[in-house]
This record gives sequence, structure tokens and C-alpha cells, in this order.
Amino acid sequence: MSGNEQNGWQLTVERRIAARPERVWQVVTERLAEWWCPKPWRTEIVALEWRAGGAFHTVMRGPNPGEESSVAGILLEVEPGRRFVFSDAFKAGWIPQTPFMAGCFELAPDGAGTRLTAWSRHWDEAAMKHHAEMGFAEGWGVVTDQLAALCEG
Repeated sequence: MSGNEQNGWQLTVERRIAARPERVWQVVTERLAEWWCPKPWRTEIVALEWRAGGAFHTVMRGPNPGEESSVAGILLEVEPGRRFVFSDAFKAGWIPQTPFMAGCFELAPDGAGTRLTAWSRHWDEAAMKHHAEMGFAEGWGVVTDQLAALCEG
């Protein structure tokens, strides 16, 4: 675990994608439902506004009846072609709610490809440890693999 108080109790996954950042950004924003959660789970987009302050609400549904996780929040920052930052600390309209994390997917040129850095920051060590125990590294690793497959295919 790399998180500490100085870096916001951060957990990180990095991956190289053999596609230019423009292509990766296109897939990130236009095909989010196809890569956002590990298969066989699927993502339903309830609301998604690609702008700072825009709604970011997805429901991840598992293969078994009743398995689902709803994440309602907002986009804190959107830099087209470079990164987006989201949080569940607010819902649309800047309405506060009990927070779990802030997350970021960041793209950087890497030769003929893209370096993807995905991180989540937490309000405290307990929340970070809980996220790690939930399978952060494995889950976000699978998600970035799925994203790479869509970009490279």
C-alpha cells in the first residue's frame, strides 16, 4: 500500500496502453460502460456530464440477482485528452453526501502509446485500507486492462 496522509491515502494503478492519448481519451469518454467495471459485471450509466461539476452516476451490476453497486457523484475536473477527476463526496448540484474517495484517470504520452495512471484518494487510512481489501489493485487492474483492449483493438 502506497497511501499515507501526505498523498491523501492514495492507491494507484499504472498501465501502458499501445494507443495514442487521443484514442484512449475517445474510448474513455465514449465507451465508459464497456470498461468501467470488471466483467462479468456490467455498467449502467445513469448520468454522465463530461465537465467540471457534471454528474457522474453509474450502477455496476453483477451476474447474480441483487448484486449491484451504485456510485453517484460528480466530476471535479475534466481536462479533455488528459484526465478526469471524480468524487462521491457530492452528488449533482453540489449536494454533500458521505464520501468514500476521489478518483482520477490520467493520460500521458509514452512514446507511440499512452501511460495511464489511475488513483483513488481517501479521507482517512481506514477508508484506504477498506478499498484495498475490497480489491482495488485487482479491480482497477482489470478495468485498465479492459480499457487497453478496447483502445488497442
